Amino acid sequence: MSGKRIDRRGFLAGTAMTAAVTVVPRHVLGGAGHSPPSEKLNIAGIGIGGMGKSNLRQLESENIVALCDVDHEYAAPVFKRYPKAKVYTDYRKMLDRQKDIDAVVIATPDHTHAVISMAAMRRGKHVYCQKPLTHDVYESRMLAKAAKDAGVATQMGIQGHSGEGGRLVCEWIADGAIGEVAEVDAWCSLSYYPFGHAGWSSKWSRRPKETPPVPATLDWDLWLGPAPKRPYHPAYHPAVWRCWWDFGCGMMGDRGAHTLDPVFWALKLGQPTSVEATSLDLNPDTHPVASIVTYQFPARGDLPPVKLTWYDGLRPPRPAELEDGRRMGHTEGGALFKGSKGKLVAGVYGEGPRLIPESRMKAYKTPEKTIPRVEGSHEQDWVRACKGGKKAGADFEYSGPLTEMCLLGNVARRVDARIEWDAADMKVTNLPEANKYVRTQYREGWSL
Repeated sequence: MSGKRIDRRGFLAGTAMTAAVTVVPRHVLGGAGHSPPSEKLNIAGIGIGGMGKSNLRQLESENIVALCDVDHEYAAPVFKRYPKAKVYTDYRKMLDRQKDIDAVVIATPDHTHAVISMAAMRRGKHVYCQKPLTHDVYESRMLAKAAKDAGVATQMGIQGHSGEGGRLVCEWIADGAIGEVAEVDAWCSLSYYPFGHAGWSSKWSRRPKETPPVPATLDWDLWLGPAPKRPYHPAYHPAVWRCWWDFGCGMMGDRGAHTLDPVFWALKLGQPTSVEATSLDLNPDTHPVASIVTYQFPARGDLPPVKLTWYDGLRPPRPAELEDGRRMGHTEGGALFKGSKGKLVAGVYGEGPRLIPESRMKAYKTPEKTIPRVEGSHEQDWVRACKGGKKAGADFEYSGPLTEMCLLGNVARRVDARIEWDAADMKVTNLPEANKYVRTQYREGWSL
């Protein structure tokens, strides 16, 4: 070591920022002197009324210094929980004004994930963003690249990736527990019908015609962000935005990001060559009531080509090997790996896994655990990365391609057809009209 003092933010940041950063981060300018890696991060929460509230509770070992939400009534309980944090409505003003922020947690609706994440990374902030990472395929590719260029610590909020189940799936598949895997069925049995997040009841089956007044505590224009302009309506906010194409990624992005994670991970899938979709109740406003989406992946080294079928609002046929009365996967979904020597079932968040039938499970000698385990929560895995530890498990280098794969399913669902995908050029080659869903147009005044 040169003997130079290392300032607090520089130590926490770990890697120096590259030229991709457009605003010089505070840790480069100097700060409070050298500090050990255990020093607390200064964290800001953006979009805190829903899942962001849970994320922040997992981060209370650190300093929660700023809170930002476009709806101050919805976020009021969180403001109350962290009275020392400065409160904002506009994340851009927060990032520009409050220079002590080291890292941000983003849990806004899907359509604003990319613009906020990019703004934070360009200012040298570490980023934890809820799943799905982005709203369209192009954004996923760009965020993965930006995170690499910026050298910041990132994590997508798929908690199962830090759990035991996904690691066991990877280790058992690699051990040859079911032989070569060339086919997988994955599913989420929930549906947005009646339109709204599973379990929510909504009377608005299509875009509402009423134009009620915007609540005084809500900045509706900021809530819309880069999405097309439309009048406020409680059919969109709070909590029921995910079923709308303009704002959410549907179950393909919601539960798909969880359920397809161990499939993507264990089989080293990368990007598909084609995706085909058939949907029930296809329309321009809301995600379908149900869909079947079939991916074709090429061989990867010595791994065979894979056919992956996603059932959305449905369940796949029960395999003959599954005993009567035994549940397949989690109640809400799961993945069935079909190998040359047997079958394996995992739950929606990587629970399990189990070989079927149970007699095979009992006879199987499980392999040694070779993948490092995560100590504590998914959020704490990210905190350690922010403080200079190894990179987080679901960082944007990993979760960007995972999200891209999931959202290609949405592209196929929009056209209700088979699309051929050129991953290198990031375009659909057989149906040019589908490319408008690969990179959606932002509202005037917004850019990535």
